[in-house]
Amino acid sequence: MSEEYEVPSPHEHHVEHEAGHGVALSQQVAIFTAVLATLGAIISYQGGHTQNEALYYKNDAVLNRALASDQWAFYQAKGIKEQIGEAQLDSATDPAKIAAIKQRLQRYADEKEAIKQKADAYDQAAEKSNTQSEHALHPHERLALAMTLIQIAISAASITALTRRRWLFGLAALSAAGGVVVWILAFLL
Repeated sequence: MSEEYEVPSPHEHHVEHEAGHGVALSQQVAIFTAVLATLGAIISYQGGHTQNEALYYKNDAVLNRALASDQWAFYQAKGIKEQIGEAQLDSATDPAKIAAIKQRLQRYADEKEAIKQKADAYDQAAEKSNTQSEHALHPHERLALAMTLIQIAISAASITALTRRRWLFGLAALSAAGGVVVWILAFLL
């Protein structure tokens, strides 16, 4: 009874050894890429949300500016009427007409003050909305940078899977870590 034993050559042993590491590396890259894709989706959502919020506040600022502009135009119209009334007062001689013009001038002055307060309130609301818009948009640039670093990490990890160059996986991890740090700083600074 003769039993045959196959003794692998050093080359076959090396190929089997590398294949075992290749599976482990491929699994690591796949899990790493899935995690990065999830982080990228979250960062992308937050970036879009900051833009939408900033646009909402900017639209509110524009609306309040338009309303303030309307009030200031109304204020000017009352001022013009007031000046016309003053000119009429200078040429009036009838005491009843003078009294009516003075009463109308007082009404214009009172209306102008109310209009001015309304216009100032719209101007203040516009300034507040502009400030809120700037604050909402502030993290957007950092979120875009974080997303770029995550995408670079995904690309480097993909190239690692194809080339089996571990240093690329290190580069991917470094880029991903940078993306996470920038993502966190987007809301802290």
